[in-house]
Order: sequence, then structure tokens, then C-alpha cells
Amino acid sequence: MASYIQNIRKRNGDIVPFISQKITDAIRKANLESIDDTFTAKELERLTNEVTEAISAQDIPTVEFIQDTVEKVLIRNNFASTAKAYIIYRAEHTKIREAQGNLMDIYNELTFKKSADADIKRENANIDADTAMGTMLKYGSEGSKYYIDNYILPKDIAAAHIDGDIHIHDKDFYMLTETCCQIDLLKLFKDGFSTGHGYLREPNGIRSYAALGCIAIQANQNEMHGGQSIPNFDYSMAPGVAKTFAKEYFKALTAFFIAVLSMNSNDAKLLAKEIQRCIPMGIRLGNTDEYLHHLVDFLPYHQQSHNYQAISPNQTERAHNYAVATAVDATEDATYQAMEAFIHNLNTMNSRAGAQVPFSSINYGTDTSPEARMVIRNLLKATTAGLGNGETPIFPVQIFKVKEGINYNKHDPNFDLFQQAIRTSAKRLFPNFSFLDAPFNLQFYKEGDYNSEVAYMGCRTRVMGNVHDKNRQVTCGRGNLSFTSINLPRLALKSKGNKKIFFNELDSIIELVFRQLLHRFKIQCSKTVRNYPFLMGQGVWIDSEKLKTDDSVAEVLKHGTLSMGFIGLAETLIALTGKHHGESEEAQQLGLEIVGHMRKRMDEKSQQTGLNFTLLATPAEGLSGRFVRLDRKEYGEIPGVTDKDYYTNSFHVPVYHKIAAAKKLELEGPYHALTN
Repeated sequence: MASYIQNIRKRNGDIVPFISQKITDAIRKANLESIDDTFTAKELERLTNEVTEAISAQDIPTVEFIQDTVEKVLIRNNFASTAKAYIIYRAEHTKIREAQGNLMDIYNELTFKKSADADIKRENANIDADTAMGTMLKYGSEGSKYYIDNYILPKDIAAAHIDGDIHIHDKDFYMLTETCCQIDLLKLFKDGFSTGHGYLREPNGIRSYAALGCIAIQANQNEMHGGQSIPNFDYSMAPGVAKTFAKEYFKALTAFFIAVLSMNSNDAKLLAKEIQRCIPMGIRLGNTDEYLHHLVDFLPYHQQSHNYQAISPNQTERAHNYAVATAVDATEDATYQAMEAFIHNLNTMNSRAGAQVPFSSINYGTDTSPEARMVIRNLLKATTAGLGNGETPIFPVQIFKVKEGINYNKHDPNFDLFQQAIRTSAKRLFPNFSFLDAPFNLQFYKEGDYNSEVAYMGCRTRVMGNVHDKNRQVTCGRGNLSFTSINLPRLALKSKGNKKIFFNELDSIIELVFRQLLHRFKIQCSKTVRNYPFLMGQGVWIDSEKLKTDDSVAEVLKHGTLSMGFIGLAETLIALTGKHHGESEEAQQLGLEIVGHMRKRMDEKSQQTGLNFTLLATPAEGLSGRFVRLDRKEYGEIPGVTDKDYYTNSFHVPVYHKIAAAKKLELEGPYHALTN
């Protein structure tokens, strides 16, 4: 019958020759996806002929008519499983085809509309999509997403993202890189480092320490799509303060020799250098009294034994006291200026793709050395002062680490800094506070080891446990590899209040997320050190210093985390019980059961694979709007669920619900232990 059909009409209106083999291929592919049906070659030929005969009733059948006919023929011949696979395949391709058409519409919108008139140009507050670089980033981003959906992702996973069952975060970077990293500046600064365009010597003062800290964040940001964090900012900056203090001390000591002891300039400078050479312990903020004893023992004797200008013990002490006081003032001022510049730089360094500033975070609060205390004090002062016109600095996101015995109690050495941090946060909303004594953090803590102190990213990512290597449960050099969020409210809406169905649907979507995360991880593992000249080439990522340029990064990436996030627990509980966890104890218990179940699944997958699968409390404000828009379109406006602009972030009690702060903490607290 095929001879009766010469041409068909495509969806775009074009008329092209009819090829019956395409029908055969489509039915064969659907049958391969079927569990129950098995075709012989004769049956396949018969079905193709039956479809061809049916469509020959039209002079020029359309593609849609042909596909409708294939479905009907399969069902009529009792091949229900194959028909179902074909229908799913067709639906997935329809969505992808629509996305392809939408891509050109998106490019038109990006090109010709202002941000005020185009949602897509406003979806990331860090990107000014009206600028040349912002628009160029969006061109690339949207094109990359289209490529990933159509040529990289398994079709069911692509459809799940497009539909809104899941959200693959930073999908445009799917083929390229990982999310975030905790950068150990102490390790990086030792002996200097390269950014690829030149080698930077080890910094020699607090100003250069702060400046190179910005450069390290900037360089690493250009190789990752997520946040960059310094987990030990106080520890990392303290050596810079020590170096500045030592320089200022000997500068002031030299000035005293010249001004008070009437020594000529060259002799004074040579004497200062001789002191540094002969008293090897070095002057620091914390050892000035001890240093004085060594200086009094050395200087008068040195001058007398060499027949140089006499300097008495009293003059030595006066010179030392003057130098210390002058150096403390100068170092304090230099540290403030360094911290001020650090904050200003991280809010103005438009060096990331799309003219964005790096998404930066710093953790601090537990180093009790005088140098680190000076860093923290001046960082908080600079934060309180704000930017040039007094604006609150958005970056770096600051996290103050709170620990009993260090800064929490009144008699702790850094208690005054904790109080200053609270005052600063009351005015500027930063710093945030993390509690190292929380059981899920305390289990890793080792006194005096900053690498055992849990640190956070601005995006609220926490990386510490390590199933891959339990001896490397550390903070520095690790981060998240990728994360994908599930639409919890949709599962509840699908379940129509039936909790058994809800948990079955939840398990099904978790399995899909596992497949997707491992699919992305396999792509990431195909990269080499060459793809990450700073992150891996400079040894920022844990164990990467052991690799050569063309070595695979697969093994070292296993120290990172593969995370599943979730959004809208409150709306999920409303859909299932009629109330959220801020209103009902029953809802709270169900909420803990749901999140506990997800955490259990992550832990089981970790043990099964030896990879770090973790549960993330998704912080994506943009996603909370996307999911609810899609669900409203699918299920209509449901009170308490889809009758709003945004789903509630992760496990939060809804912001519209009136609740005492203490009660909110009490309700949300248990979820922190479940989201690792």
C-alpha cells in the first residue's frame, strides 16, 4: 500500500517524501522499551503495512496523523505495552521539540527586550542581562540547556526537568564542571601559586594576603559554576598580620634609633637587620614581652662587643616599647584597610561570566591568636561600615563559627568577637552563625584543627562526612559536585492525600535523581587536570596535587558530594494533611518522616556506591517560583499550595505564618540534622 502515498506534511508545513521505514523504526524502538511485548520481523512488517494502509486515506497525511495512527494500530493489535512506550516517547519528543522552537524565541527575547519586560533576563539577580556580557552569557546558557536536553540527557530525565518533577541545577554547566569548593588559602599561599597568566609569590603582608585571597576566589570561580568559600579565613589571614606587624616593628625600631639615639640611617637599618638575624624567634603580637627579654640580652652586648654606639638596657626597652606601640597601631590600620578592600573587591570584581562578581563566602571565629583576632575585629568593623555609600555588602557571605570554650561563653577568649559579630549581624544581616557544638558538627571536631571544623558555603552547602574515605572527613579542598531538587508538592498533589502513594512516588523520583546524578558524575569524571588549571592544577581540590596535567580527575572527585535537594515541604504537608508543620504536630511528624526517608535513601545509596550522596535543603528562590507556576498550570489553584507565587524554601515554616522565633527554631531545628 505504500505506493499510494508519495509525500507527507511535516509540522512546519514542508512537504517531504514518505519513507515507510521510519514507521518501522519507530515501532521497533518502542517495542525495545516494552517489557511485555515481543515482535517478530513478520509482525513488525505487518504492523507497518497496516499503518501505511490506514494513512493512505489522506492525500498528504501529516506527521501528527501518522503518529496517531501508529498508536491506534498498536492498541488494536493488543500491543498495549509497546503502545504505552510509543506514547511516552512521542510525548517526550513533543516537549523537546517545543523547547527547540522556544530557544529561538528566547534568543529574540534576550536580544530585543529590556529586563523590565522579560522574566528570563531577571531570573538571576547576579546577572545584568541588559549588558553585552550579561546577554552573551544568557545566549550561551540557554543554548547549552537546549543541547543538554536534546543530545545529552536520557529522554525521561530531560522530560522530568522540563515538566517540573525535578530541577537539575546549573544544567547549562552539565558537561563542564562542578559546583563549589572550600579553598585552603594557607596551603595555596605557601610558596605562591599561578592563575595561568603568571606566578604570584607568597604574600608578605596583610594587604597582599587579602588581595590574593580575592584573586584565589576569582580564579577558582572561573572554573566552577557555584560558590567559592574560604573555610579558615581567620587562620589564613593571621600570617599576613604577623608579617605586617614584624615589618612595622622593625621600621619603628629603626626610626627610634635614628630619632632618639641619633644613629645615622644606614647604621640603624643594618642594626635592625642584625637583630632580625640574631633573634630567630621572630616578633609577633603575642610574644612582645618574651621578645623584649631576648632583645635586652642581645642588643647592649652586641653594640659593646663590636665597639658600636652604646645602647643601654633601658634604651633598648624604650625602643622596643615604642616600636611595639607604633607597629600595633600601623598593623591595626593596615588590617582594617585590607579587610575593607577585601569586601569592596568581592562586591565589585565583575570577573565572572556575565559580568557577575564571584559568589564568595568566608568562615571564621575560632582562631584565638592575636593576629587572627585583629583580622576578625577589623573584618566586622569594615562590614558594619558598609560599602562606599554605606550599602550593606552582599559578598562575601560571612559565617561566624561558634564554639564553646572558644567564643560562646563569657570567659572564652573570643567571646568579645562573638558579641561584636552579633551587633554587626543586627545591622548588616551578616555574619550568619554556625554552631560547631551541634551534634552533627561536633562529631568531626578536633581541637586546634581547622580542617575538622565544619564550614559552609553561601549557598548553604555543607561538606564534611566522607563515605569514600573516612580518614578524609575534612573541610578543606572539598565541595559539592552537583545537585538536583525534587518538587515535593507535586508528589503530594499527585497522591491526592494518600500517604502510601506519596511515598511510592517519592521513591520513584529519588531513583530517577540517582540515575541523573550518576549520569552527570560520569561526565565530570571524564575530565582531566588540564580542564581545571587552577582548581586541580594548583592543588586546590583535595589530592589533586598528586595528579599530572593529563591525569583523570575521577578519583579525587569522589571526595565531593552528589546531592538531592527538595523544596516546598510546607505545601507538601498542606496537600497531604491540610496543615503545615507550623500549625500541626501531626504535620510536623509527617514532615520529619518524609525528610528522614529521603536522608535514609541518600545514606543507603552512599553505602551501595561508595560515593557521598547527601540531602540538601534547597535554597533556590528562583526554583520555588518555577515549580509553583508549573503546578498551578497542571493542577489549578489549590488553597495553601498553588495559590501563591512561591513554594516555601526546603523545610522552612512559611514566612506568612505568624510564629515566635523560638518556636520556629524548635520546629525547624530537627531538619538540620537530617540535611547533611
